[in-house]
Amino acid sequence: MRPCRTGFFPADILLPRGCDMTRWSVVACDQFTSEPEYWEECSRLAGDAPSALRLILPEVYLNAPDVETRIRDINAAMQDYLDRDLFTVYPSAMIYTERTQSDGRIRRGLVGAVDLEEYDFLPGSSALIRATEGTVLERIPPRVRVRRDAPLELPHIMLLIDDERRRVIEPLAEETAGMRKVYDFELMQGGGHLRGFLLSRAQQQRVRSGLAALCAPKRQAERYRLPGAAPLLFAVGDGNHSLATAKRCYEQQKEGLSREEALRLPSRFALAEVVNNHDEALDFEPIHRVLFGVDPAEMRSALLSAWPGARLTPELLPLSNREEAQTLRFLYGDRQETLVIPQAPRRLAVGTLQAFLDGFLRSHAGTVDYIHDDDAALRLAAAPGCCGFLLPPMRKDELFGTVMADGVLPRKTFSMGHARDKRYYTEARRLK
Repeated sequence: MRPCRTGFFPADILLPRGCDMTRWSVVACDQFTSEPEYWEECSRLAGDAPSALRLILPEVYLNAPDVETRIRDINAAMQDYLDRDLFTVYPSAMIYTERTQSDGRIRRGLVGAVDLEEYDFLPGSSALIRATEGTVLERIPPRVRVRRDAPLELPHIMLLIDDERRRVIEPLAEETAGMRKVYDFELMQGGGHLRGFLLSRAQQQRVRSGLAALCAPKRQAERYRLPGAAPLLFAVGDGNHSLATAKRCYEQQKEGLSREEALRLPSRFALAEVVNNHDEALDFEPIHRVLFGVDPAEMRSALLSAWPGARLTPELLPLSNREEAQTLRFLYGDRQETLVIPQAPRRLAVGTLQAFLDGFLRSHAGTVDYIHDDDAALRLAAAPGCCGFLLPPMRKDELFGTVMADGVLPRKTFSMGHARDKRYYTEARRLK
């Protein structure tokens, strides 16, 4: 691979050979973080068959006492699969994907490698590939321990492009009859269906030309009307902490090397799926908050005193980011109330709430988790010593301009679809 001004490349992609793909492919590791029973069921379904589950560390176990043993087992399983020649290698490949979601809609994507030299997760970045939300630096070291000695990577990263005319990915949907299909299977645990097709060299070149057109200065100036703003081609939609981990590992590995040696490192690149922000199957879902080990009555009192004019009402008003009054749902026990915050200090309700929660948890006992599904948040918040918040979604057409103008959004602002519609680990790439 050699540098390209779009930062997106074909890669030597590995896919398991002769495996039950339903048992192989599992959902992103940062899902169902408070539901170990989900991952236990994944393990039961995978059984003794080759499975990506053996090659990842679900975040539900990130702070488990045996986490170091789990990491060693992951690296050993990767090497075992390589030694058993489990994979077919598709050299210099890009894969067009069609994901049938749990709601029946089809989300289209493109799997390839991104250049980590073109990515930066720090606030205020002007990189071509940027984080959309705040990166929690404390979450990176445990992931570095997983990736540092890993011979393989498997991607759950999803990058967004702002292709309002649908010229880069969507045309491939009409060409699949002439493309080589590399997988077509049902995903476990209600994840829907996944198909993948290899791009020809001509199709790859067309994609890269289309990406270059999206970040052309004239197009960016007309699209965003932000004079002097650095071009933004890829906004990280999912998996930013995994991409940040890949960046950190690359930075560590290139220390002491010449520039030429560093640029040849396999770790310079990371597999990812690119999705059009305007894909009709792509929804921005809010990420809710559930707190554990707290006193709901104490939380309720703190909410009412946190902002001038804040009130709680049993009336279940629509959730909104309205400038004149943000509304979100406060959950505790079997009760729901609407929290109304007039003239909120942040543009989005998630920013207003997160700033409050950060302060609250600094002075009180308790922990917070980030929950993608409404039902899961309601169930978890109903337990003793717990409470939660349902948040309104942000509009996805606001994303690129907001990131370019204001920088990263508050952490865990949005999720692209429901938990079961997240990217599943399917493809792999060698890191050594």
